[in-house]
Amino acid sequence: MTALLSDDTASALRRALARPGAPSSDFDLNPETVLEAGRILRPAGVLVPVQLDGAAPRVILTKRSSLLRHHPGQIAFPGGKQDESDPDVTAAALREAREEIGLPEMGAEVLGHLPAHETVTGFRVTPVVAVIREDFPIIPEPGEVEEVFSVPLSHLLDPANYLIESRLWRGVRRHYFIVPWGPYYIWGATARMLRALAERMAP
Repeated sequence: MTALLSDDTASALRRALARPGAPSSDFDLNPETVLEAGRILRPAGVLVPVQLDGAAPRVILTKRSSLLRHHPGQIAFPGGKQDESDPDVTAAALREAREEIGLPEMGAEVLGHLPAHETVTGFRVTPVVAVIREDFPIIPEPGEVEEVFSVPLSHLLDPANYLIESRLWRGVRRHYFIVPWGPYYIWGATARMLRALAERMAP
C-alpha cells in the first residue's frame, strides 16, 4: 500500500470516529431484555488494530485459547479490563495488545474511540481504533491466545457481510451479529463493535 493510501485510510477512520454515535450493547438485538437499574459495569478497553503495511488494510484479531475459563475459542480484539495501574481504557487496550500479541508500545497510532459497548458479562468496553503502519513480530501470549490472524478491513466495513443468528443463553433465546471470514466465526460483542465501525464508515 502506498503512503497516500495509508493516509487516506487513517483520515477516513478519523472522520468516522469523530461522528456522533450511540453506545452499543450485547442487548441491541434483544430489546425485551430488562437490565438491572443501578448496575455497575467494569471498565475495559480493546484495541481495533488496522494494519496499513500490506497491499490493503487489515484488522488484527485473536482466537482465544480453548482452555480458558471465560469465552474459550472465541474471536476477540486484543484487550481486557482496566487495571488499577492503567490510567485509562486506552492504556489498558495498548497494554493488553502488547501482552497478547506482542505489539510494541509505540507501534500503534491511536486515532480515536468508538462509543462504549456493554457486555452481558458486566463490562463497559471501549473500542480503541488505531493504525499499525509497520510490520512487527506477532507473539501470541501462551495459554491465552491460540491464534492471531487478520481480516481485510473492506470485508468488515461491508454491512452485507453481517448476519444475525441466535442461540439459547441461560434459557433465553439471544440474537447477535456475526461476520464470518473463512474458517473464523466472528460473533457477539466483537462483531457488534465491528458493525458499529462499519456504520460510522458508511458514506
